[in-house]
Amino acid sequence: MKAAIIVLATALSIGGANAQTAGPAAGSTAGPTSDPHDYPTSARVDYVIGCMATNGQTQEVMERCSCSIDHISRTIPYNSFVQLETVRRMQDQPGERAMLFRGVGWVKDLQERFRLAQVEADLECFPQ
Repeated sequence: MKAAIIVLATALSIGGANAQTAGPAAGSTAGPTSDPHDYPTSARVDYVIGCMATNGQTQEVMERCSCSIDHISRTIPYNSFVQLETVRRMQDQPGERAMLFRGVGWVKDLQERFRLAQVEADLECFPQ
């Protein structure tokens, strides 16, 4: 169990280190901001590209996907977004280590908050 906690802490610290280095490298001339909802451009672009791969490669879809990540960034702090992405990558790995990230209470809570934010963003940005 102690090894499991070490693996989790290491994975989250790697994700956190990437989040800290992504801010200034994303083209910003200012230093890191204290706003927890300020996502770096690279994270926004990555989300939009994935969204467009799912919903279509049109200008309209790009605008809607941009709206979606804007809504998510207002709802989920960037640090939580990085933790979620790290956990998702770890869950996709085979073996016992991936099992550590499936069924953990705080992970389920974070995933549920993200799903709710995505549903809200879909309602706002992808009206029927």
